[in-house]
Amino acid sequence: MRRADHHPSRRAFLGAGATALAAGLTAGCEPGSTQPGRDGTEATTPVSPTGPHQAGITLPHEAQPNLLVVVGDVDDGAAVGPLLAELGEAIRTLTAGTDTRLLGLPPGDLTVTIGVGPRLVRMVDPSLPGTTDLPQFSREQIDPRARGGDLLMQLCAGDAVVLSVVAAALLNQAGDRVRERWRQSGRRGPATPVNPGLTAPRNVLGFIDGIVGPHTTAQQERDLWLTGPTPVTGGTIAVLRRMELDLPRFAALPAAAQEAVFGRRRDTGTPLSGGTIASDPDLGAKTPDGRYLIPADAHLRRAHSAVVGVGLMLRRSYGIDDPAPGLLFISFQNDIRTFTNTLTRMDNGDALLPFTTTTASANFLVLPGFDEQRPLGATLFG
Repeated sequence: MRRADHHPSRRAFLGAGATALAAGLTAGCEPGSTQPGRDGTEATTPVSPTGPHQAGITLPHEAQPNLLVVVGDVDDGAAVGPLLAELGEAIRTLTAGTDTRLLGLPPGDLTVTIGVGPRLVRMVDPSLPGTTDLPQFSREQIDPRARGGDLLMQLCAGDAVVLSVVAAALLNQAGDRVRERWRQSGRRGPATPVNPGLTAPRNVLGFIDGIVGPHTTAQQERDLWLTGPTPVTGGTIAVLRRMELDLPRFAALPAAAQEAVFGRRRDTGTPLSGGTIASDPDLGAKTPDGRYLIPADAHLRRAHSAVVGVGLMLRRSYGIDDPAPGLLFISFQNDIRTFTNTLTRMDNGDALLPFTTTTASANFLVLPGFDEQRPLGATLFG
């Protein structure tokens, strides 16, 4: 078995670091991409919800611009297996556009990703990955209702309108078996090319985000997908952190000072050590007078995966306006320590953290993929 949960250290936060991006990613038209239609408008390619992994993580290859996350609690008396199976079937009809609850809206590139919280996983087997709750960390102001949860529904689409309609349909399907805890909508910035077949968006601080991650098949098998034990094979671990950002204070910094916080050029995404946006940063590079080109407290250095000693995490950041300006950070990894160890090191001197306050936090086991023969959640709750 690869990468099981272990109890994490006390503190943790945002993103994960960086080994070199591998080139040779598949370019061209992929599921969830857009192509010119006959009338000159863009036609969105549907994304299949079935397969060895759930959609909404690595498919589509370029994440949709709009997101809605709904976190809920499952009633103690509810049968989890049938609940998940029903949600999976609803996802199949909603993404196919055949569900009347869509109210005639085309689903387009809609994806729905379902995860279960540590409490539900422990009910099955306390030794499985996904049983560890995130502890309380520094720089948090979290209402009890915005911490943890039993059920994650991550909805992504090119059309923001369809997300609330689909969420209502899924909650209606769950009925009184699920009580909503909190929800958050967000939007990704415009995409910037990183490598052939790979783009990354700008975040609300103006910097290109998510440049480094497990983008190749080999990296994903090593750091993203759970490869055992059997009930969780094909799943992954999701961490969600909603953060308020002190945008006025960050914006007041000179551009060079902002770049020193991140360790990258704001306009190009290039590491301050030089190269291109896809270059592996040279953490040992110094100026003639002996100063590091990438400052000691830069986010890029503090969160570098090789320095932290963890794998890569697939990071997604979405800008938010409500309840306050900031971002919703989501990471996917097959070992929760990838996240917690990274945040622990960041917490000990990352220049980005003073501009953040976390207001919601949760982690989930994203269930393995499903199809008509294998209902959603059947490997765990069947």
